[in-house]
Amino acid sequence: MSQSLSTDVLIVGGGIAGLWLNARLRQQGFATVLVERGSLGGGQSLKSQGIIHGGAKYALHGALTGASEAIADMPRRWREALAGTGELDLSGVRVLSDAHYLWSPGTLAGNLTSFFASKAVRGRVDQVKGEQLPPALQHPKFKGKVYRLAELVLDVPSLIARLAELAGDGLLAAERIEPLQEHGELCGLIVDGREIRAQRVVLSAGAGNAELLAALGVEQPAQQLRPLHMVLAKGPALKPLYAHCLGGGPKPRVTVTTHPAADGQWVWYLGGDLAEADGVARDEAAQIQAAQKEMAALLPWVDQSQTRWATLRVDRAEPAQSGLVRPDNAFLAEQQRLLVGWPTKLALAPDFADRVLARLQREHVQPAAHAPLPELPRPPLGQPVWETLLP
Repeated sequence: MSQSLSTDVLIVGGGIAGLWLNARLRQQGFATVLVERGSLGGGQSLKSQGIIHGGAKYALHGALTGASEAIADMPRRWREALAGTGELDLSGVRVLSDAHYLWSPGTLAGNLTSFFASKAVRGRVDQVKGEQLPPALQHPKFKGKVYRLAELVLDVPSLIARLAELAGDGLLAAERIEPLQEHGELCGLIVDGREIRAQRVVLSAGAGNAELLAALGVEQPAQQLRPLHMVLAKGPALKPLYAHCLGGGPKPRVTVTTHPAADGQWVWYLGGDLAEADGVARDEAAQIQAAQKEMAALLPWVDQSQTRWATLRVDRAEPAQSGLVRPDNAFLAEQQRLLVGWPTKLALAPDFADRVLARLQREHVQPAAHAPLPELPRPPLGQPVWETLLP
């Protein structure tokens, strides 16, 4: 049997939430071990579009929600980290676009007035024209209006790689995870037969939290999954575009981000309303057809004859809410030494870490002395979805 280990905080789940938390804890002097059963970022993180939202799209109703308020400060915190002056040093992480755009095709400009008057976007939105337009929209036939949002889009694979560096020697690849109990209380986990004792155990495994909670015999918090049916397009004629295209409803008609493939071509990753309920109900062929029709209507000048298409089903894991609504903040619950959370979106990973750190402080959990970690088997970095689906 492998030697037993001890640490301050044992984290299960190596996506953005767990990796960011792990780096913050280490920076504050805590000993940590992060356990991952698959690949780093391989659950939801690498399927994300990489947009660091400031909540502007949630203010599209013209009414400001809790979501817009909670998330409004996130772009600043991420920018500081990317500049090397923030809570983590993420300098070197690739920024795909230092702005995200709102684009209203020809007919819809009217419904934007109340939106721009709202507090969530005041001072954060500028109309752009001509050479300032995103490359894919720079065409004489383009008739819509485009606004630049102070949000940014990251290359998630390079973000995962950097956070894995900040994890030092504390990453552990695992297959089997069981509770370690003493006097009927959780005091750590048994990972592939190796006991790991910890002052606190944090579950940040996204959709994997449900199975882990069941293994630990814990019924609350319950988890909900909100499905998406995303579309990927790859071809020589595609140009960079990072934008929410507005439709008539509260959600963007389509949200486009653009990602560099290993072979040098650009990949469009399409979400928004296209990927929501109606898209979820469609099979792959019908969803590709819907995306082709939508993009042909919106960007008719882009030659799609050589474009290859694929779809990807994604489940967004979140704490259960009535009516499957979107949670507004990172979520954290506790039960004795166990903390369970979902950041609910990429941009809120810093908020999730804040909540865990605040909980540790409130309970006077301090870094303790532990033996150095032996060499542990490291989980691999996850692969970008476009490399596997559209090689």
